[in-house]
Amino acid sequence: MPLLILVADDDLGIRVAIKDYLEIHGYAAITAQNGQEALSLIETYHPHLLVSDIKMPLKDGYTLVRQLRERPEFRLLPVIFLTERGTKEERIQGYQVGCDVYLPKPFEMDELRAVIRNLLERSQIIQSEWRFSEQKSHDQKTLESQEAAKISIQAQIDSLQLTPREHQVLDLLTTGLSNGDIGQHLHLSPRTVEKYVSSLLRKTETNNRAELVRFALERHLIN
Repeated sequence: MPLLILVADDDLGIRVAIKDYLEIHGYAAITAQNGQEALSLIETYHPHLLVSDIKMPLKDGYTLVRQLRERPEFRLLPVIFLTERGTKEERIQGYQVGCDVYLPKPFEMDELRAVIRNLLERSQIIQSEWRFSEQKSHDQKTLESQEAAKISIQAQIDSLQLTPREHQVLDLLTTGLSNGDIGQHLHLSPRTVEKYVSSLLRKTETNNRAELVRFALERHLIN
């Protein structure tokens, strides 16, 4: 899918010439005749780069770019100013509001193309590094969350203060064995097994064997 470039200029001839040139060289291009229309198109299509005149009706290029830079989703959008204004003060103002490159009119299409290619390559590198950093941060937060959960679960387990025999009864209980079967495995009477089960219910604050088994499985209390 070709990269999308928005060309904003109140001069129809310039808009058409740049759009045609960009499309010939493999880019997709859309145009706006003023700053207000350009802002609307940017919000709708999220282009990869903006080529903008400065002196435009409704909203000039300075205002357009200033408003874009105030929004997080457009702070990294590459911006090229094309304008007949060429004084040092005007160029400084263009850079202050957030443009990346300032090309005075008249300009060569080949130079514009080279600037566009350079800015897009740089933008893609920055965005790739940003996404990698975000993913790394997300993975780290996930790992920390998992570790915190493990610590919390372990703290709950430790707070139960289960005896070795209670652990043995619980292990066998989760396999579905009856008190008699558990007693045979551990050489205990069914009545003694029932006392251990009652103790487990009390310590885990569960109401029955099904809740006790679920509690044990969720907190990894069994081997």
